[in-house]
Amino acid sequence: MRILTKIGLKKIFIRVFGLARKTYDWVISWANSKWSQVALAINSFSESIFFPVPPDVLLISLSLGKTKRALYFAAITSIFSVVGGIGGYILGKFFWEATKDFFLNYVFSLENFTKVSELYNENAFLAIFTAGFTPIPYKVFTITAGVFSINLPTFIIASAISRSARFFLIATLIFFFGEKVKVFIEKYFNLLTVVFTIMLILGFILVKYLSK
Repeated sequence: MRILTKIGLKKIFIRVFGLARKTYDWVISWANSKWSQVALAINSFSESIFFPVPPDVLLISLSLGKTKRALYFAAITSIFSVVGGIGGYILGKFFWEATKDFFLNYVFSLENFTKVSELYNENAFLAIFTAGFTPIPYKVFTITAGVFSINLPTFIIASAISRSARFFLIATLIFFFGEKVKVFIEKYFNLLTVVFTIMLILGFILVKYLSK
């Protein structure tokens, strides 16, 4: 029975991983299309609500192909990511009852939903900023922000700052260092974003301490 269970789990893992890889490769394939910028905008928008592949993937590919336009691609990514975030907010605020079964079953778990609500009670701005900049799924925060009626200006400002900081950081590195930075970004991106966020949080604490 245990052997069968292991075999079953292995098959499920292979299928899930294979699907994820195909989705990733499909997103990358748009980099060589004449519709690449449209694809980047759609990817950035939809990832803020439900799509599993982050726009960084396509942003890096496009930027490496045209390094001088990297900052332009970052602007597209940032704008449509924030607009998508607002879309997620509206969905959570006005259509949660009709859509919650889909999101809780296929997009994020009830456990994550509950944890995010607790973070909002502590510091909504910091919670949204951290999700927008780090590998934490941003979509969980966009929808729950609407569900819990987080102040909309706070949500938009935190999203705009964090999303722009994340995407322009990538684009700036590529703009100045080109192909050399690709391996470094892909290998250490999560670590870099976490370190930067920790430094930012420490900065907030310092400002709060000095203000007293």
